[in-house]
Amino acid sequence: MTETNAETNAATNAATNAATIADVARRAGVSSATVSRVINRNYPVAESTRERVEAAIAELGYVANAHARALAGATNRTVGIIINDLVDPFFAYIARGVEREATRQGRLCLVSCTHGSHQQELALIDLLHEQRADAVILVGGSYEDRAYAAEVTRRARALHAGGSTLVLCGRPSLGTDVPTKVVEYDNEGGAFAITDYLITQGHRRILFLGGPPALSTTIARLNGHRRALDLRGLREDPALIRTGSLNRRFGYDGIRTALAEKLEFSAVFGANDNVAAGAMQALEAAGVPVPGQVSVVGYDDVPVAQELRPQLTTVRIPLEEMGTQAVRLALGDPDGADYLTPVQTSATVGTTLVVRQSVGPRR
Repeated sequence: MTETNAETNAATNAATNAATIADVARRAGVSSATVSRVINRNYPVAESTRERVEAAIAELGYVANAHARALAGATNRTVGIIINDLVDPFFAYIARGVEREATRQGRLCLVSCTHGSHQQELALIDLLHEQRADAVILVGGSYEDRAYAAEVTRRARALHAGGSTLVLCGRPSLGTDVPTKVVEYDNEGGAFAITDYLITQGHRRILFLGGPPALSTTIARLNGHRRALDLRGLREDPALIRTGSLNRRFGYDGIRTALAEKLEFSAVFGANDNVAAGAMQALEAAGVPVPGQVSVVGYDDVPVAQELRPQLTTVRIPLEEMGTQAVRLALGDPDGADYLTPVQTSATVGTTLVVRQSVGPRR
């Protein structure tokens, strides 16, 4: 046996005869997870709670046990982020915000991809839990599926019990009774603003090309679109609402189909910039000038929005800021600034309408 292993075993054996983490939790009147957070300093804890836990540790002689946990590597100082696709700019920019803040806080950032698979997402949460990640960050919209939500909820509780945190980034909360942190953006508000902008330019028949109908992102953006129509007294035409995939191919095929059907529209709202890019490509191929005959808008403001000609009017989401906020909600701000309070469980970032050259007045 090496000297290091002997020290670890000795410390572990000493801890076995001392008070347990459960004893400390009972003495301090908190959960075992809170005791773990105080010991590892990997999670924001109210100062009064920290003092109570530290007093209980001292009274019960839990120092040896805490030392054993440190030798055994109770945390691997890792933040895990789970995204759909690494090359999609929406996810890539959020991942960059997570990585930069995790590095600033002395954590390793692990990035995993689901490629649209629910089962893969659940498996990755389990894997990061097994790896003792300090936080697990789920990025992107969620689907309306009660059974799946129940599975995510169960894992959120398991992570919480182990002193870790599940952060939902860009997706709705699972409920106030579920121990998660949530970073949201004004999804519906952005869709409302860009639809209302089209209406002020004289457009009354706006073709909405959305993502999967059960995806929370699609639902929120469609709600905002409909709210703007209603506010302006415009009746929704079901023929103008088309849902599918959030990619360029869907935007291209959606326009080709609409033109073949001789559908009347003067503007297109692509539910993200990739869909809008596909729509503009199809319009160009059909000889329909943008914005001379049809105006086009998108959502997200990823690089393709400025690469298109004409440049795309869209809704900007502060994606990197979302990633930064996700880490700070989970781990706190090590600088000790009043950026977040210890009890904050959610944060919402704003969206901004970015007007470029792809919209003109209805002609």
